[in-house]
Amino acid sequence: MSQLDDDTAVHPSGNGTYTTRLSSAWNISTTPNGGYAMSSVLRALVDVAGRPDPVSVTVHYLRPATPDADGTITTRIVRSGRSATYATATLVQDGTERLMVAAVLADLSAPVGTGPAPELTLGAPAIPPPEACTDRGDLDQGVELPLLSRVDVRVRAGAGGHATLDGWVRLRDGSAPRSTTLPLFADAFPPALHATLGRVGWVPTLELTVHVRRRPEPGWVQAHITCDDVASGMMIETGTLWDSSGALVARSRQLGLLLAPP
Repeated sequence: MSQLDDDTAVHPSGNGTYTTRLSSAWNISTTPNGGYAMSSVLRALVDVAGRPDPVSVTVHYLRPATPDADGTITTRIVRSGRSATYATATLVQDGTERLMVAAVLADLSAPVGTGPAPELTLGAPAIPPPEACTDRGDLDQGVELPLLSRVDVRVRAGAGGHATLDGWVRLRDGSAPRSTTLPLFADAFPPALHATLGRVGWVPTLELTVHVRRRPEPGWVQAHITCDDVASGMMIETGTLWDSSGALVARSRQLGLLLAPP
């Protein structure tokens, strides 16, 4: 069992409902990181669907989750077919809905179709190895990051480009990544705006969508994140993750809120 397994444990209580408890060890400042807060919900959805891989996940963050507090996850199977299950879930703490998840779950080891399928993918850019990159904890971000006690995040210093970030991520305890870990990794990096604006503080996520494309191999996961647009106090980021073999394992799209833009 990894630290992530321990800190996202879910317990069925009947009728598609689960209980969980969020840990403050995954906080951004005093609030659980959004990728972590949804991880317990993903575990509940995998369990109720009976399919191991969340190939599409969309999360709407209604209110900040509460650390070191119990929560109730209510799941609903919308439709289950031969190759995929469509499901939704909500996380409630203290009688208040904190986040909503809509997911498509499948088995990435069982390709869809009866014949050989073509593949088209995007290769990873060449960047310095993790040991030559900057630890996220060494960046001036204007916010405390308990999250880094659980996730090891390295950022390419001086990456260049407009609002673009490259780097590496892995679980701090050395546990191998899984398909259910990738949505957390997609939300573990500083905002790409940091590359051009510097300190931006806490940028809460309003909505995050992650498409998991392949199960990751053990080792570091490489990331490329770019900010596409900033307007009306909100920003949009696009992210790509590759595993240690160089395979593209996830794509993400995120809408974030700039609370105190510089």
